[in-house]
Amino acid sequence: MTHPSPGPRTALLHLPHGPLEVGVMGEGHPLLLIPSLGRGQEDFDGIAPGLVAAGLRLIRPEPRGVGRSAPLVPGATLHDMAADVAAVLEWSGAGPALVAGHAAGNWVARVLAHDRAELVRGLALLAAVTSAEIDPAISHAISSSFDMSLSDAERLGHLQRAYFAPGHDASVWLAGWHPAVSRAQRAARAATQDRAWLRAAEEHPLLYLAAGEDAIAPPPSEAELQASLGPLARRAVIERAGHALLPEQPAAVVAALVGFARELWPQA
Repeated sequence: MTHPSPGPRTALLHLPHGPLEVGVMGEGHPLLLIPSLGRGQEDFDGIAPGLVAAGLRLIRPEPRGVGRSAPLVPGATLHDMAADVAAVLEWSGAGPALVAGHAAGNWVARVLAHDRAELVRGLALLAAVTSAEIDPAISHAISSSFDMSLSDAERLGHLQRAYFAPGHDASVWLAGWHPAVSRAQRAARAATQDRAWLRAAEEHPLLYLAAGEDAIAPPPSEAELQASLGPLARRAVIERAGHALLPEQPAAVVAALVGFARELWPQA
């Protein structure tokens, strides 16, 4: 198997459930990025240069159904999604990685840490939902954000309510939604009946990066996180940010991830 070169590149991996598109950029310790529900790797474009400049190697698999990645197969579970990510890490030859999942991307990050613990150095959960309880009005705003039959003005209101802190420009997220991908990912989550993967911080250091004004996942306390995720979980809060987080406070996200990476690889 050939491994990716250090420079920026895109590859198409041919896996059992169809091709998977992967981008790689930078040199150094590996950081694998998993986007939010129904969204693609473009969400990380604003933070990628800062992470690379700090000496990290970014591994960016496109979710199934986005770009050249084949859709999820019917009946897929989060374990199938994590198996794709595991195959990407094995292909990269980069060794155990820091795995960062944004919002719903945390599902796959945690399942990967459970299923293939040897591939994970640590976990970063960005604005992640760890509770099953979401305000019904916010749930409606989430669903409406994916509804392309609505006008941009209507969708903008829902995006602002669910994803962005007051005063931030939600129009940057009018594009980039993949409704079919969202439906497939939600079906995979529903089809995943086991719960052993939930406590991802039993064996792996875990940074929960909370958004201070997150309407979907209000910041839990560190004690609550350790009760639900495990004793190795710790919390940091980025103020003036909602659930979208990445386009709202990119420099703060970069600083938090770089700081955590340096803890995981202290001689870096």
